[in-house]
Amino acid sequence: MLALEMFRSLPRTVAGKAMGSRMPGILSGFAAPLRLMTIDPPVVDRPGWARLRSRLSGICGSDLGALSGSTSLYFSAVVSLPFVPGHEVVAELLDDCEDLPAGTRVVLDPVLTCAARGVEACENCSAGRTNVCSRITVGDLAPGLQTGFCRDTGGGWGQQLTAHRSQMHVVPEGWSDEQALLMEPLSCAVHTALRAGVRDGDRVLVSGAGSVGLFATLALRQLTGAGQITVVAKHPHQRELALELGATEVVSPSETLRRVRRETGAFQLKPEFSAPYLLGGVDVAVDAVGSKSSLETALGATRAGGRVVLSGMPAAADLSAAWFRELELVGTYASSRHEPPVHGQSGKGAFELAAELAALEPVVQLSKSVVSYPLHRWREALDHAHAAGRLGTVKVAFDPRSSQ
Repeated sequence: MLALEMFRSLPRTVAGKAMGSRMPGILSGFAAPLRLMTIDPPVVDRPGWARLRSRLSGICGSDLGALSGSTSLYFSAVVSLPFVPGHEVVAELLDDCEDLPAGTRVVLDPVLTCAARGVEACENCSAGRTNVCSRITVGDLAPGLQTGFCRDTGGGWGQQLTAHRSQMHVVPEGWSDEQALLMEPLSCAVHTALRAGVRDGDRVLVSGAGSVGLFATLALRQLTGAGQITVVAKHPHQRELALELGATEVVSPSETLRRVRRETGAFQLKPEFSAPYLLGGVDVAVDAVGSKSSLETALGATRAGGRVVLSGMPAAADLSAAWFRELELVGTYASSRHEPPVHGQSGKGAFELAAELAALEPVVQLSKSVVSYPLHRWREALDHAHAAGRLGTVKVAFDPRSSQ
């Protein structure tokens, strides 16, 4: 089968780390530890597993981070190279799998939990907190925190992959593949919104208006009692989308602190040789980018005792505000099989809630703007994904079936 494979290359990783942020084109050029290969399809030899044919697979910021070498070495212990990337996956079953017949369209929860690994459920999996499974390096599979980072499962950037029944969510009848593709990032946004602990009337800042920030804005508005939601956006089209998805107002990065100061009555301070910050500010801030500047904006705009939610994979930043202002730093990774009650209803998982959000008209319209590429145009696809914010694209994906 045809697949894009990420492989271990120290020279390319070093080059990506050194130049990736300044020269994004190297992600799809000489420094990318990625190659288009003809490889054997992954094998199904474990109960509850099945083969799938990939229909669409998104390009996520974490994928770009892995290719550029900007991802922390912390994660090197929970992946197994070489692997086929692609954890945002819409696929069709090639085999019957328990209660699902061959041909069923599914979207994957990519986290490789105890159930997928064939081991006794850890404490977190038993409690439904599957996104923080403690056994992602053991059991029947090679280490891999998710599908798309494990050499044994394959990933969506290949024509075939394998998955466990526990990972599969049936695509509702009548949905397009593009609409279904948004369910995985929406499930992450659901988890972010519910982990944020927003109280009724809280002022919330969302730092970043790419797909992570836009979907977080939607989830915050639909699933919490947030009052004013201020979104930080760089580009005009992001401003429009943020307002459609529930933002109260949208500001540019340069005016963020000034606007928050005016709305909350905070004081702005300007330290020597460092970024300004507020005494006072919003109740909750969500960093939806993971860059140093985005995280520092979130930290600097949050009132003492407030909460800063790390939704984007975080870069190094000055954490003095977290110490001095006694901020709560909350991580949000992937999505959980069991989420806190929403509007008095309990027992729903992130994917179930994400399906409800994906059925909303603004999301349906947004899904029509998904741009897909065949595997052999991978360099073009990665360039597009890296520049998605500037180009007005919310999601770029691979279509492994396509040859055009």
